[in-house]
Amino acid sequence: MRLRSTLRSLALLAALAVIPAALRGQDDDAVRGVLSADSVVGSDTRELVVVLHGMGRTSRSMRPVELALREAGFDVLNIGYSSYCCSIPELGAAVQREIAAQRRPQHARVHFVGHSLGNIIARWVVAQDDAPPGLGRLVMLAPPNQGARMANRFSGIAGWLLEPIDELRADSAATVRRIPTPAGVEIGVIAGRDDSTVRIEETHVAGETAHIVVKGNHTFIMREPEVQRLAVEFLKSGRFTPPAAGGSR
Repeated sequence: MRLRSTLRSLALLAALAVIPAALRGQDDDAVRGVLSADSVVGSDTRELVVVLHGMGRTSRSMRPVELALREAGFDVLNIGYSSYCCSIPELGAAVQREIAAQRRPQHARVHFVGHSLGNIIARWVVAQDDAPPGLGRLVMLAPPNQGARMANRFSGIAGWLLEPIDELRADSAATVRRIPTPAGVEIGVIAGRDDSTVRIEETHVAGETAHIVVKGNHTFIMREPEVQRLAVEFLKSGRFTPPAAGGSR
């Protein structure tokens, strides 16, 4: 079963490697965010959650998380970006500009929820000296924080098309290993028990506040209701409550 899952993941990455060049993101201009907010000029202070999807996906893939966050009372900036064009620092800088352009005065705190590559972009943003003021908490879904051995297999094949693949290699020289964890930022990591793309041990990051393993594979972990509940809980409280016996853990 695990071999079958691994082969499916390999096939997915191989497919990404042959995407026509016409589909590659042109540059930072491919970064676009849609703000879902109840706040208006003169309204009470609110909290903003920046949502970042994974490699080869779009902002639509994070729609289930966005809806859960909105229902919990957060304003949400769901950012879509091209993972075919740019390095992690370039994508991070573009995301910073999008946040600055769309953030409202009522947004006293800015949190992040990411999936896969989106987590590494979020880490880069919060590690900068000019990170958005009022940094809140960071929830990571299936993050390759230590790099991913799967990326090592494909860095030579697909790296020319998907630049971040080389930056996500599981070695000490890769970009993902060199992004510092800023002090004072609470980080909650949610790993998928059935993830054959990013191993559980690869999801840990120095300074993490909480780490939990739940039901879910890499591609669709954000669709799990338990994952959505945990993300909301961590943003509000800075902790995870494990599911009850017989739940999804």
